[in-house]
Amino acid sequence: MKNIQILSGIVLIALGFTSCKDEKQEQAKKTIDSYVTYVDSVKNVAADDLKADWAAVEAEYGRRAENAKLALADLKDNAAETERINTSKVKYEEFKNSIAAVLAPPVSPKQQLRNTLFGEGKIGDDMSFAWVNAQNIHSVYQQFVHTVENNKDSYSREDWDEIKLMYEALDSRKNTVEKEGLSSEDNRKIAGLKIKFAPMYTVNRIGAKSEENKEAKK
Repeated sequence: MKNIQILSGIVLIALGFTSCKDEKQEQAKKTIDSYVTYVDSVKNVAADDLKADWAAVEAEYGRRAENAKLALADLKDNAAETERINTSKVKYEEFKNSIAAVLAPPVSPKQQLRNTLFGEGKIGDDMSFAWVNAQNIHSVYQQFVHTVENNKDSYSREDWDEIKLMYEALDSRKNTVEKEGLSSEDNRKIAGLKIKFAPMYTVNRIGAKSEENKEAKK
């Protein structure tokens, strides 16, 4: 009788372990299902609607992705679930890349102009030219003047005012750089670029203003 009770106890314990194990596997699958469903639901939302809450979307995605990854350890045969997780990860990244332009903060016309004159993000609202030094200042002037020359017919009066502001700020930086060892050769080349820029600015700034006045009278 005692042996029967012991055997019964062992069977119950074994069943308990099996039940617990099955429960963990079931929960693991639910966790992975939740991750996959979340990715599909995000993909079905319009990009403009996601924009305001994108930080929260990213945080929630990261949480669910991590939980899904941890859940794999509770599955005896996890090859199929691993494939599901990887597929959803690819879907999410592709979707994120497809709406990157919408999620990015809008660039003002003034910033766009600065980007073309100096390079993407080189000059921001702080108007810092600290990155310009004796080694690169000639190439900075060169890009600035050549860009203005190539686009002079498309600039508005406001654009020319911004160009003048940037030009004067660059000139101010040159005064500092000269004391840091600007070569006489680069100084000479910069002087040539400045001679080229001055009349180009004057003529086109007047032309842009005249064009605006003409348009205003229509």
